[in-house]
Amino acid sequence: MSKKISRRTFIKAALSTGIALGGGLILGCGGNNPKTSNNLQIKFLRQIITKNSTNSRCIMWQSDSPMTEPMIEIKIDDEVKKIPATDSTFTDDGAENIQYTAQIDGLKPNSTYEFKIVDGAKSTQDFEFKTYDENKFSGIIFPDSQSSDYNVWGNTAKAAFEKNPDAEFFINMGDIVDNGEDKNQWEAWMTQVEENLKKIPFAPVMGNHECYSRDWKDRYPIAYVNYFATPENDNKYFDRRYYSFDFGAAHFVVLDSQWDELEKFAPGVLEAQIKWLRKDLEETKKIWKIICIHRDVLQYKIKDRDDWNEGISSVGTSFMPEFEYWNVDVVFTAHLHTYRNRGHIRNFNEDPTGPLYILTGLSGDVRYPGLWVNHTLDKFVAPQPETDNFLTIEGDDKNLIIKCFLPDGTQLDEVKLEKNIDK
Repeated sequence: MSKKISRRTFIKAALSTGIALGGGLILGCGGNNPKTSNNLQIKFLRQIITKNSTNSRCIMWQSDSPMTEPMIEIKIDDEVKKIPATDSTFTDDGAENIQYTAQIDGLKPNSTYEFKIVDGAKSTQDFEFKTYDENKFSGIIFPDSQSSDYNVWGNTAKAAFEKNPDAEFFINMGDIVDNGEDKNQWEAWMTQVEENLKKIPFAPVMGNHECYSRDWKDRYPIAYVNYFATPENDNKYFDRRYYSFDFGAAHFVVLDSQWDELEKFAPGVLEAQIKWLRKDLEETKKIWKIICIHRDVLQYKIKDRDDWNEGISSVGTSFMPEFEYWNVDVVFTAHLHTYRNRGHIRNFNEDPTGPLYILTGLSGDVRYPGLWVNHTLDKFVAPQPETDNFLTIEGDDKNLIIKCFLPDGTQLDEVKLEKNIDK
């Protein structure tokens, strides 16, 4: 016969072993696990993409109270190294977000590392991450995740990660949250993917909803640029709004399409990033060049409206000639909450020599059923009315494969690109 345990006894035992009670997981609680010690508690531990994830990691985390000597302890080349963390605390939405950032360099490709967060005599449990191949790569791309109920986003993400357990990084294409000032939404978004953020690097894209205040007015994206310490772009004025990174045989460029909303706060971002983009794409030696930008390059006619016709958007007129000149292979966009494969476009027309353009869809619960009239350049449109979806991307120095799935595993679309590097 089993012995009945009182609720007080259960709660006491749960707290001592790090069991989550009714909400967010407490990371780093002690107990009998030999890999834990001294009860250092943190939350929202996350890996942010770096310039090259084969040899580096950016680790961020938050805390309910300030730390005195925050650092990461990690074993590299048989030597235990202590890497000081930077206090990256910021205030937004009337609340102080106590957080820390640490950069780990000197890692080796195809290796597994364990680390822990240390603060004086206290430390968390050990966490593990892997570095990757310098050629092959595999990732997940999520379209707009903004939601009224972030469980929908969570279900989409959970399905994507369960079906792709070997994914090495993931991207969110912007409109990560519905309201960029709302702290509760940011925490709801992170809670849904907390386990994945701990394991693999995350590459964010800034959308227009990251630039809205509580009263739905334009504002500087304070939360976005502070939550995610993305690679530097050598322009402190527009720090973290656009950046690039290498992963395997691919060079990814993340662009900022919010120059209209943010011009009055920080003017000149369009001109600055075009200049930066040219230098960035000229210097890369990677086989594949891939762009991620939130707003779409095409303009769609809206059903039953005569004042909004098919064409090319301001993002398209500004950037598509640049993508063509620098031989970009793929351009991922978002914003319209519909999945559309346009095939290859050059000079604003169908052309097999141009970049491949894919509008990525939605991964949250904000939907626009029956809103858009199909564009002449659309090659594949997801079945209507649309629900949430995700994409996978994998490749090496010869092949690049992009697929689109519903959360139940139904495949909607697939594109394969090939390159002959001997030419």
